Amino acid sequence: MTTPPVTAPAPATAVPVATGTRGARAAWIMLASGWSANQFSALLGAYRSRFGLTESTVTGLFAVYVVGLIPALLIAGPLADRRGRRRVALAALALNVLSTLLLMVGGAWGGTWLLLSGRFLTGVSAGALLAAGSAWIKELSDSPRRPGLFVSAGFATGGLVAALIAQWAPWPMVTAYVPHVVLGVAAGWLALAAPETGRPTPVHSSEAHEHTGHRFRRTVLPLAPWVFAAPTIGFVTLPSTLHTGLILTGVATAVVPATGLLTARRVRSTPTAGLLVVAAGTATAAVAAATENEPLALLAAIVLGAGYGLSLTYGLTRTAALAPPHQLARWTARFWTAAYLGMFTPYVLTLLGHVTTTPVLLTAITLLALAHAVFSSRQVERPTRRRTRDTFPQFLQKR
Repeated sequence: MTTPPVTAPAPATAVPVATGTRGARAAWIMLASGWSANQFSALLGAYRSRFGLTESTVTGLFAVYVVGLIPALLIAGPLADRRGRRRVALAALALNVLSTLLLMVGGAWGGTWLLLSGRFLTGVSAGALLAAGSAWIKELSDSPRRPGLFVSAGFATGGLVAALIAQWAPWPMVTAYVPHVVLGVAAGWLALAAPETGRPTPVHSSEAHEHTGHRFRRTVLPLAPWVFAAPTIGFVTLPSTLHTGLILTGVATAVVPATGLLTARRVRSTPTAGLLVVAAGTATAAVAAATENEPLALLAAIVLGAGYGLSLTYGLTRTAALAPPHQLARWTARFWTAAYLGMFTPYVLTLLGHVTTTPVLLTAITLLALAHAVFSSRQVERPTRRRTRDTFPQFLQKR
């Protein structure tokens, strides 16, 4: 029989969970994080045309974000558990704004190394924000969905606003970044009023910890890469394949996460559902790429966005349900790390494009998603039947 956890006294810095509107005020830092990621994505075509960058260089500028983000996630998660979520999150937000200022300088001078440096620091700061900020906001508001919703809102608005500014404003490679600087400063000011959160440190039996860890590795981590593989196909691979204009690229950058945001707010997800929707989106994308049909590509982006929302919702809520409270930040960081591996998908497709066509590659991804959906349904259904009353459905009822 498993020994129940023993709870130690809460540290002096601990505050009650769900502190009213403070969680919502602090959540704006996640909006700034998502905005910083996609404001650059919407300008990829403009960088290619204005600075004469090659396709591999442009895709590399997109991917270096993940190179900075993943180590930051793995470091910031445990650091936030030890030192405090608020301290790490606010420091990461300051770095996030600084990285955007560096991109503005790179856009003015046309220096590729400045763009690479700014994009890398954007990844570092966003990784730390996702790890520490997700745990902080979840504890402030007692809502595992809220960090994902605000990040998705940032993804949806940042790219579209940047594309619109770049299309019509003067000095587009500079002015397109101004809204994020304003947003980052405002988000930091709002978050300053939110207190640090702390949790009692439970002493779990090794058996219980290993059980939840096994379930996390079996059901959550395998799904995670699809979270960002789906949207990046929608707003990076498809516009690049169809050679769409700046506005349509910006619309795709907005539509994908916006659809994910709406889906995450209204639909309770399972891993199988998310994978099936992703498969439908990649299948539609394959047809759109083969026929060079822009309206169909936009439809594919919408379906891929829904798959992103379903996968993200399941991943965040399930991680929060399984993670020991005193290790929430590091478990959340592991989920985001696995999720962001999916952002390498456009780069991999570009490399494999020398071997075969994009429609063929997207068809292969569709088959892989379907196979994963079948495997996932077999993995999740059996423990769900045995533990219907005390695991996942009960957790969902709490939301």
